[in-house]
Amino acid sequence: MKILLTGATGYIGQRLLPLLAAAGHNVVCLVRDPRRFALPDTMPEALHSRVTTATGDLLRPKTLASLPTDIDAAYYLVHSMSSGNEDFFAQEQQSAQHFVRYLDTTTARQVIYLSGIANDANLSVHLRSRRAVENVLSQAQHAKITVLRASIIIGSGSASFEIIRDLVEKLPVMVTPRWLNSRCQPIGIRDIMFYLTAVLDNAACFGRAFDVGGPDVLTYRQMLLGLAAERGYKRWIVTVPVLTPRLSSWWLYLVTSTTFSLAQSLVESLKNDTVCDPGKSISAVVPHTPMSYRAALALAFTRIEQNEVVSSWSDALSSGTMRQNYMDAIQIPKNGMFFDRQLQPFTRPVAEVLDNIWRIGGDRGWYKTDFLWKLRGLMDKAVGGVGLRRGRRSPSRLRAGDPLDFWRVLVADKPGRRLLLYAEMKLPGEAWLQFRIVDQPNGTHAVEQLAAYRPRGLAGRLYWYSVLPFHGIIFKGMVKNLVEYGETPA
Repeated sequence: MKILLTGATGYIGQRLLPLLAAAGHNVVCLVRDPRRFALPDTMPEALHSRVTTATGDLLRPKTLASLPTDIDAAYYLVHSMSSGNEDFFAQEQQSAQHFVRYLDTTTARQVIYLSGIANDANLSVHLRSRRAVENVLSQAQHAKITVLRASIIIGSGSASFEIIRDLVEKLPVMVTPRWLNSRCQPIGIRDIMFYLTAVLDNAACFGRAFDVGGPDVLTYRQMLLGLAAERGYKRWIVTVPVLTPRLSSWWLYLVTSTTFSLAQSLVESLKNDTVCDPGKSISAVVPHTPMSYRAALALAFTRIEQNEVVSSWSDALSSGTMRQNYMDAIQIPKNGMFFDRQLQPFTRPVAEVLDNIWRIGGDRGWYKTDFLWKLRGLMDKAVGGVGLRRGRRSPSRLRAGDPLDFWRVLVADKPGRRLLLYAEMKLPGEAWLQFRIVDQPNGTHAVEQLAAYRPRGLAGRLYWYSVLPFHGIIFKGMVKNLVEYGETPA
């Protein structure tokens, strides 16, 4: 089959793509910027030829005119839950309407949409938006809709898992709002992948919507305590009635790695129970036994320990403050800039130094004055930025588009010995950080570390001069320690 995959750079899309290709399908990935798109690290090279990209923006219908029309099915994995856009409800409907108009020009028989369980009467804005998108997609003339409605998805890198993990690992005692008593039916990411592939071209699923969930119905309090038990932690939870939704959002934002817009969306949605309706069960059509909540947690931690996190919620641009066309910054400007350039020669093997560059940030840290980096991360959080808590998707692998603490990877060219990062922190300007291994005239090598900053107005210039005294401490020691890290003493 020929399949169009939207949301190919998102958490679900990156995991679904290799499965579709491995099943023998030809997959066209709809992306806004092909420079951001990278095949998953775990995808065998033999399958790469089954994947192509098509450029288009669902909010700009003219860009969809060149998309292929000879597709058999489409996956609609688009949502704006963490975009921070106040008018996201209208935008989501608009995107879906544009997509339906495109679908009507194709030979597609089916469109598959991953939605949220919405069985309560008084739904949150986000759950109402998901239901409204379902209604729009169901209006396609030829492509029959299949909807999978899920509650909390548990898997390495998922937003829900990372938030629960942050809360449990950072807070021995939690003072929490009343929404912790709402009920949900969590499901493992592996089971979501099973259902997404099992309904494809399954005529019994055409024109139908199904609730999918694991075997456990839990309150969010029970989920937190379940993760604590899985990790062997003792945790105490105190529920109070005085935390307003806004205060709850700030609490979640400051304690966890999530963005404020995502925290706000989650808190609002958590007032609703998201439990499967037995009358909408998929089991009669697609028999399957989903794993338990504890089993999904155990699998997630195993994947993290084995360095096999395929995708993360923070891969999406909405996990930060980036503009959509950030790849336009792939070339560092030359005019109107401030630079800090450090050159550190070395004699050890190039591969070892390159590995140190590729492991920067996350748990490894920044090789010098980590407390200052953490302080900068806290300052960024205080003004609504992403801070340092997103970490990195993998401790050893990087690819273009990856989040790296409060940076975003623009170039990760290991053969070319170059790593270029673009600042996603809140700044009165733009900032880049580049590492290159360059050849020296005497036949040796050196790491060139370049910090570049383009100020915006007077505030931008004042910012640069205010942090300039710290540059001599941080950047000079940083490149020296990077080169020497892990070196065996002579």
